[in-house]
Amino acid sequence: MGRKILEAIIKDGQLKHVEGALPSGEIKVHLIYDMEEPSDGGEIIKILGETSGIYSDIDAASEARNLRQEWERNLDK
Repeated sequence: MGRKILEAIIKDGQLKHVEGALPSGEIKVHLIYDMEEPSDGGEIIKILGETSGIYSDIDAASEARNLRQEWERNLDK
């Protein structure tokens, strides 16, 4: 089974916006959502400070490319 990730906005239990087109018919989804978003730039800087350097020896571009290929495998386009 292939997977595709789209950003969507659900407000008051109703789908309000989807980043891309959804396939026709019925689809099974797993919703993974952020409980809280950083409230301001200061919070974002704090998070970056806490997490920077954890994976300093990893090529982020290569890892992102590999993850995207894994997520999108076996998809009919």
